[in-house]
Amino acid sequence: MAPDTAPPRRAPAGAAVLRDDVTEAIRAAVFAELAAVGYGRMSIEGIARRAGVGKAAVYRRWRSKLPLVLDVVSAVAAVGMPAPATGSLLGDIRMLLEVTARALRHPVASQIIPDLLAEASRHPEIAETLQTALRDTQRGIATAIVEAAVERGELPAGTDCDLALDLMAGPLYWRLAVLRSPLTPRYLDRLAVATAAALAASVQ
Repeated sequence: MAPDTAPPRRAPAGAAVLRDDVTEAIRAAVFAELAAVGYGRMSIEGIARRAGVGKAAVYRRWRSKLPLVLDVVSAVAAVGMPAPATGSLLGDIRMLLEVTARALRHPVASQIIPDLLAEASRHPEIAETLQTALRDTQRGIATAIVEAAVERGELPAGTDCDLALDLMAGPLYWRLAVLRSPLTPRYLDRLAVATAAALAASVQ
């Protein structure tokens, strides 16, 4: 008698398959909904409608809107951006200011970030995710800029990387997210010079 053999397993079909294009459409819809109505008013129904899918497609991937938003924000943070490598401290700071300002000026980001920061006070999970998405990612870039400047002799050893991040990112967030004032290339030039000088003097 031939030995018993298990029948080959069939790949799931139809609704069991989580299509990548649907997942990406849902993620894009989350950003659009956050910008349009904010986290508090955002709903799975609204996300599904904007993505052009049924609610079941969303619930097969995320159990509620909180893990959905956390997943989307974490995915964006994981992409990150490379640290500038212009060959000088001033050049690196100026490039980082330009890239960060461009990101904060984006219509979606300018609506989403303040809203999620407000929600972070009520949802520890959002606060933790934003800590990773905003501060930890940017801190890695600031650290790379400082370490390169120390190696070139532009900054003294022991320069505080957290202070560097505050000096680079703080004024941009204040101007764009709080005051909502326009940023000119001349302002970014002056801010880069002031930031570089402040870092050079910070451990003296």
